[in-house]
Amino acid sequence: MGLNSEELTTAIVEVADSKLAGDIVALDMRELVTYTDYLVICSARNERQAEAIADEVHVRMKRDHSLLPANPDRADDVGWHVLDYLDCVLHVFTEDARRKYDLEDLWHEAPRLELEITPPGESGQESVSAA
Repeated sequence: MGLNSEELTTAIVEVADSKLAGDIVALDMRELVTYTDYLVICSARNERQAEAIADEVHVRMKRDHSLLPANPDRADDVGWHVLDYLDCVLHVFTEDARRKYDLEDLWHEAPRLELEITPPGESGQESVSAA
């Protein structure tokens, strides 16, 4: 049994958070577009961390859920990595690229999922849930 789109989004957020992605946002796109249900947008301090986040999501989704991204795009030269899992698309940006492309402003009408991200060490485990 596979993950539904919200469970997939939560799983992707958890992995990105485990690699210390910053400012994680999940946008509910179901009423706005037909190509995906959710967009997850996060920041990395530099290109090396952005690549590490994208790599870890790729490995964990494959290992834990037998999922591969439909069209992986590793645009290293612009600081933007995209992993398209159809029901959820992950965008990992360096901070400069995130400001430049500003997807949150582009999709400002999209509702945001409530994400509960517990700081590491606070409860012994990190907890992420989409509401």
